[in-house]
Amino acid sequence: MANYVQSTNFATKDSLSPGDPLKIVKGTEINTEFVNIAVAVATKADLASPTFTGTPSLPTGTTGVTQSSGNNSTALSTTAYVDAAITAVKAALFPVGAIYTAVVSTNPGTLLGFGTWTAFGAGRVMVGFDSGNALFDTAEETGGSADAVVVSHTHTATVTDPGHAHTYEQPSNTFIQGSIGGTGLTNKSTQNTGTATTGITVANSTTGSSGTNANYQPYITVYMWKRTA
Repeated sequence: MANYVQSTNFATKDSLSPGDPLKIVKGTEINTEFVNIAVAVATKADLASPTFTGTPSLPTGTTGVTQSSGNNSTALSTTAYVDAAITAVKAALFPVGAIYTAVVSTNPGTLLGFGTWTAFGAGRVMVGFDSGNALFDTAEETGGSADAVVVSHTHTATVTDPGHAHTYEQPSNTFIQGSIGGTGLTNKSTQNTGTATTGITVANSTTGSSGTNANYQPYITVYMWKRTA
């Protein structure tokens, strides 16, 4: 009891001669000592579940006060300090706007114990920000389609005849007397036709596969949440 101060020196009284009135221990002296002891005891903490006030010193020299955030000394950490430190770390890891992914459907606000979270990106995969691509230069920009678009198609080609010549035999209207007396000789005549007016259509084979759910990349399903507050 460091704050107890003795008021009466009883050892001095013992050394006095018999009959000396100061040798007598008075009731007021005893009462004063009792009050001093009672006051000193009342300022001490109990061994079981004590409640400390002020800044108590521990055997290790640390102090039982809530420290400031980021204190890395040997000062005693209270539950308030620890709770605040954990909250600060979680908030730093998942600030407002952060995305949380998991394979369980529990809201992160329940799992982490802080923040307001909403379901995010249903049925979509995430792609990295790219300032040089108009498709990906804004956060939360969406696009793409699960269904095949212009995948299965057919090419056609039209061929036009530029004109060609036919050769055919035509009976001659002129009879020629030959030295051997032959008659009825024929000559050959060539006639060019004009450009053909009927085109020729050629169809190439169809390739690809069209239909729903034809554009998906390999994927795995998870739950995604966005912190909004």
